[in-house]
Amino acid sequence: MKAALISEPGVVSVETVEDPAPGPREVVVQVAACGLCGTDLHILQGEFAPRLPLVPGHEFAGEVVAVGSGVHELAVDDRVAVDPSLYCNECHYCRIGRNNLCERYAAIGVTTPGAAAEYVVVPAANCVRLPEHIRTEDAALIEPLACAVRGYDVLSASLAGHVLIYGSGTMGLMLLELAKRTGAATVDVVDINPGRLLTARELGCTNAVTSADEVERPRGWDVVIDATGSERAIQDAIGRVARGGTYLQFGVADYAARATIEPYRIYNQEITITGSMAVLHSYERAAELFAAGVLDPEIFISDRLPLSQYATALDRFKAGKGRKILVTP
Repeated sequence: MKAALISEPGVVSVETVEDPAPGPREVVVQVAACGLCGTDLHILQGEFAPRLPLVPGHEFAGEVVAVGSGVHELAVDDRVAVDPSLYCNECHYCRIGRNNLCERYAAIGVTTPGAAAEYVVVPAANCVRLPEHIRTEDAALIEPLACAVRGYDVLSASLAGHVLIYGSGTMGLMLLELAKRTGAATVDVVDINPGRLLTARELGCTNAVTSADEVERPRGWDVVIDATGSERAIQDAIGRVARGGTYLQFGVADYAARATIEPYRIYNQEITITGSMAVLHSYERAAELFAAGVLDPEIFISDRLPLSQYATALDRFKAGKGRKILVTP
């Protein structure tokens, strides 16, 4: 089969690799579409993945084409979206229900061969069947939505709060949609890319600006979320949190990124600083939300490129062009 292969830091190509075969509790999925995200760029830079070469791709959906001997709940031709998380279910964090902090954390497309390929092997337990009204390729959006749902689990946001989101890429826009549905009074979006702000406006944010200084909110925001991973954005965002408010680090920053905090302010104003990591008990709920129409795929998906153009897709993503970019094997 054909697959994108990151062979060493900075080097990606489309190669012919062996077709996958399922183990007893696994299925093989013919990939309909695979989304790109910041994690893929980190892997390309030599971060996150414990070893290269690696077939990336952890946001995907497709059709089951082979099932293992111990699989009875799925059948060939089932259309599925797949949670890429591979928890050990044995370590301390898994045993206390914090599987996304697994000491042996693994994920399809991060530590094992992923879905930037014609076929991928996955655990049957990670598959969610798709209802008839959902296009298979659009369901690649469920995984990033599951990450956004996890972010709101961490926030435990209250009604009528004022929310500020840094970044109007795919994740920022998903967080915007969830903020609206969790009862936010206002949702403001900051991005230095004016083109991306157009989509935030289309989706009904309160303000779409290139700097939070453009919004009149002298007391700050109850919830501030960074969805960029940019050191500069993070530093600015932390200073925008209102008394008693919460800052969520959602964007994936470089290992070397640093931000300065004022410990006295954190204490004196009872500010909460927290993070959200990947998916935790949120994939099935994200699939339910997606089926209910929480996202419009025609707005969220800006590019659909063939697998042969995987390197081009990465370049477009890195340049901040478009919204969600899918490759379609």
